Amino acid sequence: MSYLRPLAVTLALLAACSQADVPATTSTPTPQVDAAPIASDQSESDRVNAWFARRFEEEALNRPEYLAQLGRKQRQGEWNDETKAAWLNRMDRAQSDLDFLTEEVDVATLDEDATLSHRLYVKNAQDRLEGMRWYGYSYPFNQMRGTHSGIPTFLLNQHNIDNEAEAEAYIARLAGIPEKLDPVIQRSAESFDRGIAPPKFVYAHVLRDISNILSGAPFEDSEDLNLILDDFKKKVDLLDLPDNTRERLFSDAIEAMDDAVGPAYRRLETELRRQQAGASDDDGAWKLPDGADYYAYRLRRMTTTDLSADEIHDIGLREVDRIHGEMREIMKSVRFEGDLQDFFEFMRTSEQFYYSNDDDGKARYLREATSIIDVMEGRLDEVFLRKPKAEMEVRAVEAFREQSAGKAFYSRPAADGSRPGYYYANLYNMARMPTYQMEALAYHEGIPGHHMQIAIAQELEGVPNFRKFGGYTPYSEGWGLYSEYLPKEMGFYEDPYSDFGRLAMELWRACRLVVDTGLHHKRWTRQEAIDYLAENTPNPQGDIVNAIERYIVMPGQATAYMIGKIKILELRERSKAALGDAFDIRDFHEVVLSSGAVPLDVMEERVNAYIEAAR
Repeated sequence: MSYLRPLAVTLALLAACSQADVPATTSTPTPQVDAAPIASDQSESDRVNAWFARRFEEEALNRPEYLAQLGRKQRQGEWNDETKAAWLNRMDRAQSDLDFLTEEVDVATLDEDATLSHRLYVKNAQDRLEGMRWYGYSYPFNQMRGTHSGIPTFLLNQHNIDNEAEAEAYIARLAGIPEKLDPVIQRSAESFDRGIAPPKFVYAHVLRDISNILSGAPFEDSEDLNLILDDFKKKVDLLDLPDNTRERLFSDAIEAMDDAVGPAYRRLETELRRQQAGASDDDGAWKLPDGADYYAYRLRRMTTTDLSADEIHDIGLREVDRIHGEMREIMKSVRFEGDLQDFFEFMRTSEQFYYSNDDDGKARYLREATSIIDVMEGRLDEVFLRKPKAEMEVRAVEAFREQSAGKAFYSRPAADGSRPGYYYANLYNMARMPTYQMEALAYHEGIPGHHMQIAIAQELEGVPNFRKFGGYTPYSEGWGLYSEYLPKEMGFYEDPYSDFGRLAMELWRACRLVVDTGLHHKRWTRQEAIDYLAENTPNPQGDIVNAIERYIVMPGQATAYMIGKIKILELRERSKAALGDAFDIRDFHEVVLSSGAVPLDVMEERVNAYIEAAR
């Protein structure tokens, strides 16, 4: 079939974007993958699964950074194409995919798994096309996931150097950073001029990150190497190469840093200072053109439900009240005298709950978090029928981004086993990492949380790759939050303060429903949202400020956690009630995990089918 741009798509795009936005150049064409020969007796399910495999491979080959995340070495010296032309091409492909799946596939003849794959692929294409209206609305330079910090993060963590050719590819990527960064700078500038920009406080964070990225030699007269150059040197020094080859590679890397990396980041700095001078202090998505519609779209995408902002806000308020009640029970059990706010203050300030803010304290935290995960791993057979094969490591967030990065997060393993999954703990300020939350954080990011769910999905057999490596936020983050609760039922959290930490993290996610909708729908200010968290959670002020600033630049994302967890627990309780003594939690978990990530309505349908089959 043809993948030429459909006329209707082109007209829709031109209507949505100004002529000034449309680039004069064309994007790198999508590499084509030869289709396997189709047997005459091939079923419709086999045919569509072969199509899924071909399209995944085409998409992967068109995204060099994604190939690296998969542990593959193709196009190792290149970056993803960030031009608008490339985006237009992706939209055309989404429309072509949708046309093929809805017009050329006989859905009625597909087997059960192929039907699910078809349904999910159609939804993904529809979601992508719905998002056309909001091109340029995401803030490409922010303190959480900006392109500026993504470049060094990728080089340090994803670009391995095992031989001279891969060192050359690293240098090629350094030289190609302007091609990666400049189109994003242009998109940011155009969005700003359309009234689409983050609030003023964001710019100080990003400019600080840029300053960190440009620190050290060769950008400064310093004995310390720049973080990227230092990474390159350390990786090359491990290779068995002649001295003259090593010197040449290092010299070429310095040249690329001077000629390409430094100038590109300074152009970014200049543009962001221009924006900073004209930025406003308004925080929520409501301030953007058609902001109410945009936020409603974000809530649909982030929760995979049709819940309104007001409904989500009310759910949050109810959950906050429930968790406060459970916290008061813990206060009684430890015989604390005072009210809940007094207990919060005690948990914030008592030295017994915090390790020293030095190398020893940080190393201790990493050791103990690893131990928590190891102990849980030994108990998995009690509640799961399958376990991940991929290994996992606990790491501290790198110094260049630790001031801006979140408290903790997970990075998936390479599919071929060449790289483990990483649970990143942000140890920049140990006052933000209380020991009473260590258990729940380890369970959420590691096992049985993100590592288990994501690694299992990647390792599924007979499932198209787009499902193995895709995701839906309420599924993955709902599972992460559910994974904080499950160990409580298994007898963990023996220390009541650690159990309080579990509740504190659940409370944090409940409050997110309130403050996210408050900021973006009810027009709360940044300070009003900060005050709400300060009054209703035990988290330290720095934690609270970082969180609110995160929710501001990622509208709706924070609502996914609690909405997803509530749905998983609701479905589990429904299964228990329906099956009685026949209910086996291992079977329930198998139903949830064995499909890979799915929208919440699909997960509900699968659980309902499991209940009927078990009856």
